[in-house]
Amino acid sequence: MATTLSPRRATRSTPAARRRGGGWVAYLFMLPYLVIFGGFIVLPAVYGIWISLHDYDFALPVKPWVGLQNYQDLFSPGSRVYSEFWESMRATGIFTVLSVPCLVVIPLGLALLLNRKFPGRTFFRAIFFLPYVLGVAVIGLLARYILDPNIGVVNYYLGKVGLSHTIPWTTDLPWVWVTLVGVTVWWTLGFNAVIYLAGLQDIPPELYEAARMDGAGKVQQFRHVTLPGLRPVLVFVVTTTLLASANMFGQSFLITKGAPGNATRTAIAYIADEGLVSFRMGSAAAMSYVLALFLLVVSLVVFRLFREKEAA
Repeated sequence: MATTLSPRRATRSTPAARRRGGGWVAYLFMLPYLVIFGGFIVLPAVYGIWISLHDYDFALPVKPWVGLQNYQDLFSPGSRVYSEFWESMRATGIFTVLSVPCLVVIPLGLALLLNRKFPGRTFFRAIFFLPYVLGVAVIGLLARYILDPNIGVVNYYLGKVGLSHTIPWTTDLPWVWVTLVGVTVWWTLGFNAVIYLAGLQDIPPELYEAARMDGAGKVQQFRHVTLPGLRPVLVFVVTTTLLASANMFGQSFLITKGAPGNATRTAIAYIADEGLVSFRMGSAAAMSYVLALFLLVVSLVVFRLFREKEAA
């Protein structure tokens, strides 16, 4: 016996109705992420802007409105925070310029080496990645004891082999930068190497075979096959490394304590002092947004450079 669908039931079964239902299902799946993103990213960011517009001390009942004064102080040479803030930004820039090239190039070379087939390859991959699982507190205290100018084992063994045993690794320039960059590279190069390894394994072997048939050597294969294949990975590694280096805090706080003077006190460290030690949360929030603006500009420049190379 033939059956007929009611108009209402027929309407529910149309493709348009199914698409509408699928849309709601997609929003439901996104809802937990949207709640977490809104609660932990958007709301704190908006609240931070509100704090930066006040003379905010959470220990006091009154938070006077100051408008853009906290931002103006950062760019006024005679203000209380001007010199210290830009000195900390300078320290951040020095560390970023010194560490980022090392953290981009050395892990790439390591990944190329570990991508080759040789006995014990998995063991060496684990060895190079192992320091990354340690926390910054462990790394900082370890480096502090090993590189201490008076009781550190590095200066002790340098003296044993007839070299200078009075190198101020944690107290004087330029050795403090050597220490901070060296420790950071040793600590985090395994993460970037793993990212590079994943990218290298996505490059089809047929491309290398075709390059070899065309007479390309190792250098030409690296230039015309490996680097183009790794371009998306390079964008990710360069951007995340830039942001991580610009937000360096734990190493300088634990190893050099900002020494000598405040030469290695980074912007994040100064912001923490301003907000959590001096309780000037409004000023600290304004510094945070200025630093975030700098990082946003640098990230956009990186994306633009890689996009232009891809278009070329």
